[in-house]
Amino acid sequence: MTPDTRPADRGRYILLAAAAAALVGLLAIALLINAQRSADPDPAAVVPPSSGQSSPSAAPSSPESQPLASEAPAEPLPSPAGTSSQPPPTASAPSNGPSPSGAPVPSTSPSTPVDEAPSDELRMRLVEEITGRINPKSVEASQTGLIFAQNNIYRHTISVYDRDFELVKTLKDSIVLAAWGYPEYPERVQGGPVEAAFSPDGRYAYVTNRSMYGPGFPRPGPLIDQCSPASDIDRSFVVEYDVESLEKTRVFQVGSLPKDLIVTPDGTMLLVSNWCSYDLSVVDLASGEETRRIDTGPYPRGIAVDPTSTFAYVAHLGSNDIARVNLENGRMRDVRNVGPSPRDVLMSPDGRFLYVSLDQGGGVAKVDIKERLVVKRVATGREPRSMTMAPDGLSVYVVHWGGGTASKIRTRDMKVLQTVQTGYHPIGITYDNATRQVWVSTYPGTIRIFQEE
Repeated sequence: MTPDTRPADRGRYILLAAAAAALVGLLAIALLINAQRSADPDPAAVVPPSSGQSSPSAAPSSPESQPLASEAPAEPLPSPAGTSSQPPPTASAPSNGPSPSGAPVPSTSPSTPVDEAPSDELRMRLVEEITGRINPKSVEASQTGLIFAQNNIYRHTISVYDRDFELVKTLKDSIVLAAWGYPEYPERVQGGPVEAAFSPDGRYAYVTNRSMYGPGFPRPGPLIDQCSPASDIDRSFVVEYDVESLEKTRVFQVGSLPKDLIVTPDGTMLLVSNWCSYDLSVVDLASGEETRRIDTGPYPRGIAVDPTSTFAYVAHLGSNDIARVNLENGRMRDVRNVGPSPRDVLMSPDGRFLYVSLDQGGGVAKVDIKERLVVKRVATGREPRSMTMAPDGLSVYVVHWGGGTASKIRTRDMKVLQTVQTGYHPIGITYDNATRQVWVSTYPGTIRIFQEE
C-alpha cells in the first residue's frame, strides 16, 4: 500500500467501526424496550386507584339559586365556588347513575371501610334504585333496620323496606276509626300518608294522613294545598304502628291537613304541624290525647326540637320566619328573617344551630339559636325541600324539587361538598345511620339509595 492511500484506508476503518458501534447501540436499545414492554402491562389497561370522589368529568354541578324577586333573603345567597348551572332532569345521568333501563350501574371503585370516618370526609355513590307501585312523598329510616316510604293519596299505602332494599310489607291506610275510639266515624275511610317519625327507641312509627277520605269527611284538604283556618278543612289523623309487627296500635286526631311530625327526644310528646289550620298539635304519648294546639303562623311544615325537649322550632312556609314554641307553656316567639319560605328545619346535635331549607330562596340557612340570627346562607339548588343530617352533625343533605338533585353541605362552613342526580321531583330524604346510606324519594315513583364512602 503506497503512502498516498494509507490515510484513506484509516478513514474507512474509522467509519466502519463507528457504524458497527451505532448498530450495536440500536440493538441494545431495542432489546431494552422489548424487555420493558414484557415486564409492564399496557398503560391504557391500568385503572388508577379510586380516591372515593367523582372524576371532574362526572362531578355533578350545583344549581343556581332562584330567590323570589319580592321576597329576597336579607343577605344574598352566594353560589358555591366552581359550580355551573344545573342541567334539566332529562340530561344524561352521571357515570355512576342508573342505566337507561333503570338498573343502577355498579361502581368499579373499591369500597373502603369508613365506619369511623367523619361524614364530611365522605361522598355519596349511587348503589340502588327502587321502583314499583310507589309514589313516595317521603322516606324515613327507623334506625332499627326498616325504612318507611309514604305514598300519599296516589297509592294510599306505606311501603316498608329493609336494609337489603327488599319490600317487607305494604301497609294500607284504610281504617274504621270507630274501632279506635272515634265512634262518630263508623265506616271505613282512607287517609293519605305524608310523613313518618319514630320514637327515640325505634319501637313505634307515627304517620300523618293529609286528610281522610270517605263518609264523615265532607271537606278534605285541597289537592293544591291552598287553604287557611277559614277554609274549615276536616281534621285528620296520625296513625301509630308497631315497628316489629307493622300493625296499627293507636290513632290520634290532630288538626287540618297535617304535614310533618316529630317525637320529642324524651319520648313524651308527638308534635304535628297542621298545614291548613296554621297550628301545632301537641299529643301526650302516655295518654294518647291531643293536649294543646298552638298557633304558629301560615303553612307550618318542618319541626325540630331541642335536646331538652323544651322548645320546638316550626318552619312556616308562608313567611320568612321560624316559630319557636315553648312546649311547657305554649308561648311562641319568632326567629325572624331566616329567608323566603322556610320549609324544613333540622337541629344540630348540640342544640346550638338550626338548618333551614328555603323553598323559594334556593338554599339553606344556618341559624344561631341563642342569638336568633342567621349565621350564613348557601345556595344549593332550585326549590330545596326536605333535609336530613348525618348522626355526627357534620353534614346535612337537601333535595331540590325543581332541580332533580340532592346536595351535601358541610355544616362547619356551609360549603356544598357534593351534588348528585336524584331523578325528577325529589321530595323525601333520610339517613340510615348504621349503613351510612342516604335514601331519596321522588314524586313520580322512585327511591335512590346512595352509599357514603
